[in-house]
Amino acid sequence: MSVWNYVVTAHKPTNVTHSCVGNFTSPQELNLIVAKCTRIEISLLTQQGLQPMLDVPIYGRIATLELFRPHGETQDFLFISTERYKLCVLQWDAETSELITRAMGDVSDRIGRPTDNGQIGIIDPDCRLIGLHLYDGLFKVIPFDNRGQLKEAFNIRLEELQVLDIKFLYGCLKPTIVVLYQDNKDARHVKTYEVALKEKDFVEGPWSQNNLDNGADLLIPVPPPLCGVLIIGEETIVYCSANAFKAIPIKPSITKAYGRVDADGSRYLLGDHAGLLHLLVITHEKEKVTGLKIELLGETSIASTISYLDNAFVFIGSSYGDSQLIKLNLQPDAKGSFVEVLDTYVNLGPIVDFCVVDLERQGQGQVVTCSGAYKDGSLRIVRNGIGINEQASVELQGIKGMWSLRSSTDDPFDTFLVVSFISETRILAMNLEDVLEETEIDGFNSQVQTLFCHDVVYNQLVQVTSSSVRLVSSISRELWDEWSAPSGYSINVATANATQILLATGGGHLVYLEFGDGKLAEVKHAQLEYEISCLDINPIGENPNSSQLAAIGMWTDISVRIFSLPHLNLITKEQLGGEIIPRSISYLLCALGDGHLLNFQLNLSSGELTDRKKVSLGTQPITLRTFSSKNSTHVFAASDRPTVIYSSNKKLLYSNVNLKEVSHMCPFNSAAFPDSLAIAKEGELTIGTIDDIQKLHIRTIPLGEHARRICHQEQSRTFAICSLKTQSSADESEMHLIRLMDDQTFDFISTYPLDTFEYGCSILSCSFSDDTNVYYCVGTAYVLPEENEPTKGRILVFVVEDGKLQLIAEKETKGAVYSLNAFNGKLLAAINQKIQLYKWMLREDGTRELQSECGHHGHILALYVQTRGDFIVVGDLMKSISLLIYKHEEGAIEERARDYNANWMSAVEILDDDIYLGAENNFNLFTVRKNSEGTTDEERGRLEVVGEYHLGEFVNRFRHGSLVMRSPDSDYIFLEKLQSSLRKVIKGVGGLSHEQWRSFNNEKRTAEAKNFLDGDLIESFLDLSRGKMEEISKAVNVSVEELSKRVEELTRLH
Repeated sequence: MSVWNYVVTAHKPTNVTHSCVGNFTSPQELNLIVAKCTRIEISLLTQQGLQPMLDVPIYGRIATLELFRPHGETQDFLFISTERYKLCVLQWDAETSELITRAMGDVSDRIGRPTDNGQIGIIDPDCRLIGLHLYDGLFKVIPFDNRGQLKEAFNIRLEELQVLDIKFLYGCLKPTIVVLYQDNKDARHVKTYEVALKEKDFVEGPWSQNNLDNGADLLIPVPPPLCGVLIIGEETIVYCSANAFKAIPIKPSITKAYGRVDADGSRYLLGDHAGLLHLLVITHEKEKVTGLKIELLGETSIASTISYLDNAFVFIGSSYGDSQLIKLNLQPDAKGSFVEVLDTYVNLGPIVDFCVVDLERQGQGQVVTCSGAYKDGSLRIVRNGIGINEQASVELQGIKGMWSLRSSTDDPFDTFLVVSFISETRILAMNLEDVLEETEIDGFNSQVQTLFCHDVVYNQLVQVTSSSVRLVSSISRELWDEWSAPSGYSINVATANATQILLATGGGHLVYLEFGDGKLAEVKHAQLEYEISCLDINPIGENPNSSQLAAIGMWTDISVRIFSLPHLNLITKEQLGGEIIPRSISYLLCALGDGHLLNFQLNLSSGELTDRKKVSLGTQPITLRTFSSKNSTHVFAASDRPTVIYSSNKKLLYSNVNLKEVSHMCPFNSAAFPDSLAIAKEGELTIGTIDDIQKLHIRTIPLGEHARRICHQEQSRTFAICSLKTQSSADESEMHLIRLMDDQTFDFISTYPLDTFEYGCSILSCSFSDDTNVYYCVGTAYVLPEENEPTKGRILVFVVEDGKLQLIAEKETKGAVYSLNAFNGKLLAAINQKIQLYKWMLREDGTRELQSECGHHGHILALYVQTRGDFIVVGDLMKSISLLIYKHEEGAIEERARDYNANWMSAVEILDDDIYLGAENNFNLFTVRKNSEGTTDEERGRLEVVGEYHLGEFVNRFRHGSLVMRSPDSDYIFLEKLQSSLRKVIKGVGGLSHEQWRSFNNEKRTAEAKNFLDGDLIESFLDLSRGKMEEISKAVNVSVEELSKRVEELTRLH
């Protein structure tokens, strides 16, 4: 087994941490900018809702995100700082639609204690300076010069050490901050300071306010004309300024997020920890504040950020549930809520635990996660690829082509499905009972194979066979006109849209006809030097019914040519190279007979082809068809590995469809099955709807409670979860439960409540030696308010009988059971500081119990345990990874080796016999190797660190498994070379360095990443322009085609 690892994101972060609204992409456009941990998404507010414009990775965890507008600018700039103390100012470049970096820098200090409450980054409303609170007792100031550029930063001493919040006040002649802090007697106060930029110091501010609500932790500065600040507490809200003080009591709640509604700051939206949305109104007469009012609007996800967009539309960003776009109505609905949810954006975070299962038993793993928290807790089933949900199917052998037709031009739905075979054509239609049955269209020739069909203007249909083109009325179904091929020639390929038809006969003849009302008119004929293999005149551009360009694929010289219509003049010719014939062309996609697909960008005005890229979709010939889903057009590539091609973020993406082999497909949007597809597979014709077009498909099972541990049991076809339910009564009591769920329907089928104060900490499905049953084992802890560490817990053993959890045995422990593992037919438990092994004993009365066999002490807290054979790998709270071995003869567990670094672990896993993977609480991954060849005991007793990497995400759990069927091989040296070349070519947003971002980093040291590769960077090669690809191809000395092929294979890992 190699020591290197390839790390790649299968699903981008979805947890929304920050958001802001402003005119970023142009002075007239309103944008929503959302930060999701390590990514930024920019959307545009349109009539139709939020339209995504750009989605980019940031090489850092985003700590603050603010929009501001320097003097003399017409649109906003974006300020970002990261948790590793980098900052940048970004501006939108409208011409390239990219972000440009206006300023960047590192604001870390060599010494200083990082703040406990996270970073605070604020911008003076008059753009005189940026203020940062990064370390206790220091306030960092970055002044702007009069051109809006950043000048050198300096620190000012801040006496208040326990700072809860800092904001800039509006309407002050000198920049003034307001500080909310806690003193050493736990009382909370507010103070103001003026920032004297010349003296680089603070001057006592205009006012202060002592002894606030003990739960006060949020400041909201109020803009002019009112000015002043709102102080949000758990039981009161206070408005404070130099000359006014108003307070109102509120129901106890912890406010998590706020959003300003009006520019003058008289109304604010407040979101609390229970997902309730309130409106806070400052009542005032002119500039004098007369009071505060608060009103409940309704319930949303638990908000981490609230952005008021416009016209009562509000974006609720959530870290604990799905983010939402909501509308605030003037009148309440039946339940008394003013909140209407218009759109939800899936969020998988925080994933506390997950398991990998193969529910459909197809050899393809699915991930079931414990997602969200508190009331927004849910299970999510994540699988790769796009599912087709079958609605109907009929057995039909030997289908050669399929087309759907409407019964009149303005009918919104399709009526007929034309299915072509080698020597006949059949027409299916929906009858009144919504059943597919065979019907006739008199004007169609059904004794021969159909080459092409289409709906035509003036309520007509066209059928192309090898001998003629038939124009038929879609109402009376009779033949109106026919164009026959010249004698001695037959039509080989044809294509049409609603007004034009293009066909090719033997000998390289190309004929262009136009449809009239009941008439077919031949407009132009051209002779080409080679036979024609495929054609397309699918309209793109302004006119949906006709096209100015035709794409034609040739045999012999294997080229694609673009001709103009109606004159058939050659505009561009592109050689495809190789021995493979282009099979179907849709405007910039060209499929070859060996399963490769080329794509080009087609310039609509000039007809030129640029930016050629080649991908492999399978090994069989591909047929391409367009279809639309949710108002956007996609392409279905039918072959031995069916794929949907769609565009997102200005690039083409490929997503595999969960079907074996598909020979033909056509959209079939009938009244009974709206937005469906007809799909021809081996021996059958299926009609089905398609899932949302995305790479991973996510199904949500809302629980309304917080699932913390999950485990699957194949034999009983169930999941068991440990969950926590918050009672919404006054005392906010918690109930901890063990729940049993059916693994197909995901319904709760049985529940076992735990004792008061008892938490479920671990869960496992296992069997024991000399016992055929399969059990669920649950480890618990009694978390008592007066104890620092639990001193008592239980191990519960359940069996599933008739869909119910039956308790078979229980064992009391002297601490929290953090981890359970099946181990050689016994049960291995991690209990506080020790590892304990239990065997399953039969009592004389036939019942069974757990009996302690042996243990191992010497950990601070043994939190995470994995086993393999007789080896036990332990992840400790603060002492990194240790390796233990169980000795059968002595019946004892001994330590074999350990890593002597001080890592605070968050998860461990065994990669193979010698290499173990760990994650720690500074978002790093590392691997250690067992040194069995060491010459001295000391060498053998040390786990050597072989790999280090900064993941930038907190890991709760590792699991073996895969979302896809197979995995490719690659070699490290080649990929490392590619990665370092990509680092030089791809510049990080805001000038942030990829190398620094991926370097292992904790409080004590920073070290370059080693033996880990960043798959996200490597796979971004496919999104580069042709010129940049060639630059990299030179650097690594491999052709662009070969590089693309190798990187594409890697993208199939996920």
